[in-house]
Amino acid sequence: MPPPADRKRASRTERASLTPSLAQVAARAGVSVATASRVINGVANKATEETAERVRAAIRELGYRPGSVGRALRRRESRIVGVLAANLANPSMAAIASSIEWSLRGEGLVMSLCDTHERADVQDEYIREMRAQLVRAMILVGAVDSPALDEARAAGDTLVFVNRPDPGDPSSPYVGIDNAGAGTEIADRLLERGVRRIGVLHASLDRTAGHWRLLGLFDRLAAAGVDTAAIPCATGPGLDHIVAGYHAMGTMLERPDRPPVIVCLSDLLAYGAYRRAREAGLEVPGDVAFFGFDDNPINPWIADWLNSVRVPSDHFGPAIVGMLHRLWNGEERPAPLLLTHQLTIRNRRLPGETAPVSGN
Repeated sequence: MPPPADRKRASRTERASLTPSLAQVAARAGVSVATASRVINGVANKATEETAERVRAAIRELGYRPGSVGRALRRRESRIVGVLAANLANPSMAAIASSIEWSLRGEGLVMSLCDTHERADVQDEYIREMRAQLVRAMILVGAVDSPALDEARAAGDTLVFVNRPDPGDPSSPYVGIDNAGAGTEIADRLLERGVRRIGVLHASLDRTAGHWRLLGLFDRLAAAGVDTAAIPCATGPGLDHIVAGYHAMGTMLERPDRPPVIVCLSDLLAYGAYRRAREAGLEVPGDVAFFGFDDNPINPWIADWLNSVRVPSDHFGPAIVGMLHRLWNGEERPAPLLLTHQLTIRNRRLPGETAPVSGN
């Protein structure tokens, strides 16, 4: 009779041999492993209905349980990390993606990068594809609410949210700046210079970074006695922040009491607003000044008129990899990792300023 240790090993081997694998499902259905995985994860338009039904039949016949096996594969074997960014046309977001890629490369991991265009349906398509590819983790740079995100969270997939907290669970792992604190810092600088008449341009405020930036800005102004309900706010149509900023600034210009300082909740909004202001014959920053968020890496080259909160894009990669290691080591609810932001002031004076300048 074999010793007890050998009997235990044999028992584990026998149990493992009885557990159907994804490869066995694929072989039974007569499809590739990738096709079987896509069908299991609900990836649309990747297989005919007849093929999908063969895969589902194989699952039933073999008693395959995709959830636990898929998680085991993701945790132990895959070298691929999916990165889903909301808008790669934004230079700041592209710079963050570059930092992530470099840091993952240093860990022997491979980045699969997708642009969700801040649309829930596109995000869902990519999440399901990443799950079908058995990625080791997903990093969401600017996530929106979507059914597939809820599925991934409920399944216990490794998710890290960047620059915008998880819209479905604010306690999820997060790496980014303190957006509310950044809004507060702009308010402090305006108050120091005696500027109380401002306007705000924004895109979506539905659990976005802009929501928190506006909250921090208004809370500090209200504490200083500014009637924030009277501050004019404007937005524009569509998801393109530059276009939204252009149209929102047009709305602001129609006001007889147009404020001399405009706070834009992203740099892209400010670029569109600047174009519209110049078309109206205004001098920037002589007639109107702009504040933004992100301080995109190209600002010193093309936007020396823009005061902006710098998001340290080059620091994101190492911070995100550190967060991933904490999750892979079993830490279930790691505390948010807040990176240091910095307000860059490029205007020596602001229109409507009443306090003396004490320095930048």
